[in-house]
Amino acid sequence: MTTSKHYIIKISGVILLLLSAITFCKAQHVNAVASHGALKVEDGKILDSHNKPAQLRGISLSWSIWGGRKYYNAEVVQWLKKDFKINLLRVSMAVEPDNGYLKDPIGQEKLITAVIDAALKEGIYVLIDWHDHHANVNVKEAKSFFKKMSAKYSGVPNVIYEIWNEPERIAWKEVKAYALDVIAEIRKNDKENIIVVGSPSWDQDIDIAAKDPIKGFKNIAYSFHFYASDPNHQEKLMKKADEALNLGLPVIVTEWGVGESNGNGIFDQQKSDKWLNWMEQHKLSFANWNLTDKKETTALLLPGASAYGQWPSTMLTPAGIYIRQWLIKLNEIQTKNDK
Repeated sequence: MTTSKHYIIKISGVILLLLSAITFCKAQHVNAVASHGALKVEDGKILDSHNKPAQLRGISLSWSIWGGRKYYNAEVVQWLKKDFKINLLRVSMAVEPDNGYLKDPIGQEKLITAVIDAALKEGIYVLIDWHDHHANVNVKEAKSFFKKMSAKYSGVPNVIYEIWNEPERIAWKEVKAYALDVIAEIRKNDKENIIVVGSPSWDQDIDIAAKDPIKGFKNIAYSFHFYASDPNHQEKLMKKADEALNLGLPVIVTEWGVGESNGNGIFDQQKSDKWLNWMEQHKLSFANWNLTDKKETTALLLPGASAYGQWPSTMLTPAGIYIRQWLIKLNEIQTKNDK
């Protein structure tokens, strides 16, 4: 072999290695939004820009006050994507409690927009959650907030607006009236992005909403909440959701936990598996509650866990270990199928 041929072969080999490395890096950095694009609602289903069912799975941050506030930073978002493999993040902006939006709108907006922007940078979808139980008495403030958010993020495919976390025991008629007001405000700026509407009884009476859905606006979905181990959140509640789905209601599980509805109680893995399999069967997107280090069943972190991610398994609660394993398994399977 001549010297020149020898060098040509070596150079060709180096080029191939470089091309392989570039391809690998690109594959590693493919993100959910790049794969799915803008979401939409058609025929009772949430679809991606390729008209395929868009199933997202991720984590809900805790209230943006109290112990959960310290996890509202870009490092946590990066770690959740890298280590938990999330493609959906719920930003649960507190409204009524002290230090929430009603008392500190500027501070809360600054806090959550930093996290939203971090999620956009990571290429994951983000639920902007008006985390309020009494939004019907805070209509003016909700409209003002979503007017700003929709102006800022209009046309950004990552963004989903969740306009009322959990209505309490209140008539659907009143929830619907509030929703129509806020939806109209958002649509002045953002004509396309999905808006998620709550339902009575802490987002459990979704069957009632399904019988009288909102009309006149496109890309409207409805939230459904449950706590997998709660004795009151079993077959009867699942049946209500099944009824709503059978009626063609587009549903997203914006909050669920492995424990009971008070955030504590037991963690029944068998019941959690059943609910997870039910969501997979119906291809429902979900955000698991919640990222905090509070000493309770549904918290994903043990007390004292770093405020900036990088958590070893020894700093995860049983719920954290369980949810992380499921997210990695389900989202990695989906990523392979999307290629």
